[in-house]
Amino acid sequence: MGLLKKSLTRDEVRAVDRYAIETLGVPGVVLMENAGRNAAGVIEDFLAHDARRRVAVVAGAGNNGGDGYVIARHLARDGYPVTTFLLSPDESITGDARINLDILCRLKLDVQPAGDVSRFADVLRRFDLIVDAVGGTGVRGAPRSDLAAAVEQINAAGKPVLAVDIPTGLDCDTGEALGPCVRAAATVTFVARKRGFDNPASLSYTGPVHVADIGVDAERILTQFVSF
Repeated sequence: MGLLKKSLTRDEVRAVDRYAIETLGVPGVVLMENAGRNAAGVIEDFLAHDARRRVAVVAGAGNNGGDGYVIARHLARDGYPVTTFLLSPDESITGDARINLDILCRLKLDVQPAGDVSRFADVLRRFDLIVDAVGGTGVRGAPRSDLAAAVEQINAAGKPVLAVDIPTGLDCDTGEALGPCVRAAATVTFVARKRGFDNPASLSYTGPVHVADIGVDAERILTQFVSF
């Protein structure tokens, strides 16, 4: 399945993605599809395959948000009531994430701006599960301004949260929260556990961590082709 038993740093994760895209020729949108589809399967297991349960996908502007759009599409296909909330202006979403957001819109699935982030918790309380697809492994430092407010509101909603790749606000390499940080009931991460998850303090933010495949042999890439 291409999964690694060891944990990876931020730079190693990027190296796997870069090699898969630039050398193997796997389009980034394909990697995103594989990640999101497999994450959706973990989410359905978490929900005990009860398709009556309502899911809110909270998405940022980057590739973590793109994973969230794929997740929303697969959950909707399987009958779950899903609403995707955009934390960033529509026009700021580009690249592979844009492709997957456009698919949601063409399917006429429920996509909404997050609106007044300071009152976002009131909206999120209507759902049974919140999917944190706000900020991924590339985020450095403490979340700021609206992003920090969104993290605080996700936690304040009092609903179970499943984090995509890493809880927003948790540092990938250290496992430390440098500011507001999503407290997830579980995390689905891609390719391998992240180095920061080796820090016992991270468990209070990640919950149990599930590793999902993205369709490439990451161990072979790192051991045979990529040097640091």
